[in-house]
Amino acid sequence: MELAGVVGILVLVGIGVVILIVFALIALLFARSWIKVARADEALVISGRKQKVQRAVIAADGTSSSEMSESPVTVIVNGKSLVNPITQRHEIISLRSRQVSLNAEAQSLDSVTLNVDGVAIVKIGSDPLYVRRAAERFASQDAAIEQFTTEQLEGALRGIVATLSVVELMRERKKFSDQIAADVSQELAEQGLILDSFQIKGITDAVGYIQSLGAPEIQAKRQAAEISQTNADRAINQKNIANKEANLIEQTALDTNTANADAGIGRARAEAEQAEYLARAQAEQAVLQQQAENKQAQLDADVKRVADAQRYEAETRAQAELYTRERAAEAAAIEQVKQAEARTRIAEQQAQADEARAQGEATAAQAKAEGEAAALRALAEAEAEARRLRANAEADAIRAEGEARAAAVEAEARAIASNQDAFLSQRVIDVLPTIMGEFSKGYAAIGNISIIGGTSGEDGASSVIGGDSAKALKSVFDSVSSATGLDLAAIIQGQAVGRGIGEGVSQAQTKTPAPATTKPAKAAADSTIAPPPPPAPAE
Repeated sequence: MELAGVVGILVLVGIGVVILIVFALIALLFARSWIKVARADEALVISGRKQKVQRAVIAADGTSSSEMSESPVTVIVNGKSLVNPITQRHEIISLRSRQVSLNAEAQSLDSVTLNVDGVAIVKIGSDPLYVRRAAERFASQDAAIEQFTTEQLEGALRGIVATLSVVELMRERKKFSDQIAADVSQELAEQGLILDSFQIKGITDAVGYIQSLGAPEIQAKRQAAEISQTNADRAINQKNIANKEANLIEQTALDTNTANADAGIGRARAEAEQAEYLARAQAEQAVLQQQAENKQAQLDADVKRVADAQRYEAETRAQAELYTRERAAEAAAIEQVKQAEARTRIAEQQAQADEARAQGEATAAQAKAEGEAAALRALAEAEAEARRLRANAEADAIRAEGEARAAAVEAEARAIASNQDAFLSQRVIDVLPTIMGEFSKGYAAIGNISIIGGTSGEDGASSVIGGDSAKALKSVFDSVSSATGLDLAAIIQGQAVGRGIGEGVSQAQTKTPAPATTKPAKAAADSTIAPPPPPAPAE
């Protein structure tokens, strides 16, 4: 019974495991059908699922701002996502580069029909915005990307070729390609495409215009090559002529040398025969001379024995003298060595003395420099103290001057407060000459004055100018009276009367003797009105 129960349990467990495996396989197949993965060069576009994107909004005044909005399409680049096949649809957009070849016929600025071959590398941008734009236009027609790009490039190419001449197109291909890429990039970006590169492969024409442009240059090169070939041939001929001349010179030299050799051989043969006769005669003479020499040698041997004895004696004497001189030289050399050592010791002592003297001089110079530095420091401190005292004195003077001015202003203020009318009248009278002087400058700047009409008096111009001065003075008096309430005419008249009375009293006191001298009273006012300048002469 127990064994049967264990077997039953194992069977149930096995059935459960099989069921779990089946469910796992179903879930795996379900997940495989729902999970979509984009490759490294692909983008997954899911329709039916909203995605928040950031859009650029351009205002009416030209300013741009960004705002978040929802897009009905979800873009996933190089990733994976769960796609519900019932309510959603997905597309795989390839991001690979596409090579687009084009051949366009266009007219240049100088009306030449050209065939332009080019190649472009274009792809869908990896940015989700570019993928979304491309998906809206090319999701179901991937081949349309090449056709659209070709049409855009051909249009831009024709427009730019029409603005350039053939020579400019041939010489500035890079600039031409960059300009086409710059013109067409914006249109491609609006379609979600990016132009990686654009190159011009070739520019041809059916009438041979481009080939004719290079004809002058080719002809010039061909002419230069022919001239070079002619020059080379001429140089070769000159070299051959020079070689022949050198061969002739060498052959002439060879013939000359051969003749000289033959002549030398004959001369040598004659000289040999002559030498043979001469040698025979010399041999006979040598025999006779040898016999004479033998006899002389016998005599010399006898004389030599005597000379050898004398020479030995002389050599012995010379050796003795040489030995004496060598001893004397050795003694002199020893003496010179001793003197050199003495001079060396003296030089060393002198060097030590010089070193000690140099050290003493350096110490003295250092002490002198320190003393001068201390003196300069003391002088600087004295000058700084003098400047400080001078600055304090100047500050005290400025302070005293300010206090004096303040006292004067305060006294003037007290005077104004105590007798305001008298002070104002005195100030007005003080400035009255300046006012009349400024008035008279107007007449002084006038060269001549012509009086037309008027009175027939003797001095018409003087009366006119005097009248103007009187009117000006009266207007000044009226202005002061209206502004301050002071009657300047009465004040001036009172000062004149007071001055007259004072002068009369002073004269009376001068005529009357007195026991003691008294100081005359000071006039109440000394201000006088400056008369106007003389009038200009009348014409």
